[in-house]
Amino acid sequence: FEQTNRKKSMNQKRGTTMRSFGILAATAALLVSAPAVAQDVKVGIGISGWTGFAPLTLANQAGIFKKNGLDVTIKKIPQKDRHLAIASGDVQCAATTVETWISWNANGVATKQIFQLDKSYGADGMATRNDVAAIKDLKGKTIAASAPGTSPYFALAWMLKKNGLTTKDVTIVNLEPAAAAQAFVSGQNDAAMTYEPYLSTVRAAPDKGKIIATTLDFPIVMDTFGCTPKFLSENPKAAKALADSYFEALDMIAKDQAKAYEIMGADVKQSGEQFG
Repeated sequence: FEQTNRKKSMNQKRGTTMRSFGILAATAALLVSAPAVAQDVKVGIGISGWTGFAPLTLANQAGIFKKNGLDVTIKKIPQKDRHLAIASGDVQCAATTVETWISWNANGVATKQIFQLDKSYGADGMATRNDVAAIKDLKGKTIAASAPGTSPYFALAWMLKKNGLTTKDVTIVNLEPAAAAQAFVSGQNDAAMTYEPYLSTVRAAPDKGKIIATTLDFPIVMDTFGCTPKFLSENPKAAKALADSYFEALDMIAKDQAKAYEIMGADVKQSGEQFG
């Protein structure tokens, strides 16, 4: 009787063990056969309020990045500090001008340009008071511009050089493009280097000054998008997804201009009409 009960008990335990094993095996099989859930690639992008970068904002807010498998965070970082954010790992990618990428790499911040964004075509410029007849007349004057290593400073140096002057012939007050335009319109400084949408602030106040030269006169500004080599090597499909998203945003602008302008304008505190 005791032997019979022991056999029953052993058989019951064996049955329980086999059932447990069967459940575990079935669960494992389901996990193996189930499709993996794709994780969006996380990427931080450093930009400014420059109009040429606005399609990146549109791609983010309209869900285009998300659709292409990217989890994007866009951070507004002054051009003079953008390389520091890349070096620290705060962002992995950025948008800026070609000569700025060269400067960053020369100073030890490894980056790689992956696609072109825009050319300025008159959207970067120098504002001066109405009594300034030519750029050469700015000798001894005060000009607001971003710090060395930025596109406004580069454009200023180029324009001065082409008119027989250097940055040593003027006094430069370091102000970011939005602040430079606002200060100029409020009566500060003799001239200012800025870009759209802030250049239009000066155009809207002709009694305060004029746009004496733009990149239509000096075609020297071109923007590109780039990332760290480490990010690109670890996320080989991300570069294409970033590029595709940017150009899909351009398509959206062409197809639904009013909505696109409204989204991009809101990012720089403008109405869609003002932005357009």
